[in-house]
Parts: sequence; C-alpha cells; structure tokens
Amino acid sequence: MPQLDFLLAGAFGLALAACSGFRVFVPLLAAALAYRTGYFTPAPGFAWLGSWPAVAALGTATVAEILGYYIPVVDNVLDAITGPAAVIAGAILMTAALPDLPPMLRWGLGILVGGSTAGIIQTGTTLLRAGSTATTAGLGNPVLATLENLLAIVGSVLGLLAPLLVAAVAVAVVVWMLSRLRRWRQRQAARRAAHLASLRTTPAE
Repeated sequence: MPQLDFLLAGAFGLALAACSGFRVFVPLLAAALAYRTGYFTPAPGFAWLGSWPAVAALGTATVAEILGYYIPVVDNVLDAITGPAAVIAGAILMTAALPDLPPMLRWGLGILVGGSTAGIIQTGTTLLRAGSTATTAGLGNPVLATLENLLAIVGSVLGLLAPLLVAAVAVAVVVWMLSRLRRWRQRQAARRAAHLASLRTTPAE
C-alpha cells in the first residue's frame, strides 16, 4: 500500500528528526544503519547515507558527541554548535526518508517539518542545560546529559521499530515545548514591562 509506505517513511523521518534535537549524530547513525541493512530505503540522492564510510564517520562522531556532554564547559559549547547542526540533521533525516516525491517538495517538507522539530527540541534542551548550569553550577548537567543520551538512543531505536508511535510522541513533545516557550516569553516580557514601569515611577534623586 503506497499510502501506508509513505506514512511509515514520513513517521520514520520525523521520529529520527525529533531525536536529533537531543543528539545530532545518534539518529543519523541509526538512519545510516537502517539504510545500510536495507531496513528502510532512502530517497534518491541519499544512498551515501547508507555507505560504510558514512556509518564509520557517524559512529565516531556519535561517540565523541556523547562523551563531550560530560565535560564541563564543553557541554555548553556543544549546545551552541549543535543548535544549527540539529536543524540541518533534522531536515536531512526527514528529506532522506520521503521517497517518490519531487525534490523541491521533499526538501520543503524536510526543512519545515524535520528541521523545525529538531530545532524546537534542541532549544528546549539548551534552555534546560542553561538553567541547570545556573542553579547547580553545572553539577546537574551530567544527569541531564545522561537523560538526553537515553532519549536519543532509545528514541532512535524505537523510531526504527515503531516509527508511527515515536512520531506521535514527537508531535506531542513539540506542542508541549512550544506552549512552554510561549509562556516563558510572556513572563520575560511581563518582567521587562514591570521593570520599565518601575523605572518610570521611581523619582529621580
């Protein structure tokens, strides 16, 4: 059934794109292994993702990224670097998973759906790490890193085995994060407005 195949492929791409918001290279490695073994078929132009050199390079990058998040200061630097990288990875993963579509439409969906999903989740994890750094002086960051690693690995594995389920969870997480980010921005705006109001009402010395 072509429609079911397209739905599964799209869910697979979305599931791995969401996981790239936690770790950039874990879902890319999962996709590379899936394409290498023939478990999924990549879209035209993405056969390179299933090559042995890609698997080897992504495997090395995955180990380096996971270990890097346990090093103080380096974890915050990685957040700054992996933010744009997560968006790119999410777009690639989504685009590579969508077969039988015109290239422009595939890339449009990849960037809009996959890239946006990865970017939103990455933004949420970055804010959590910044809060952990500020409140625990970085002591809580390894715990957060471990949780992110587990979510990336388990989510990628489940994305291979149950893509529809993981994709549904990813959509729910994105909606929840967007609502939290909106409330956070509203609180920040209210605080700025209150601060400006206090400055206007404070009599000059």
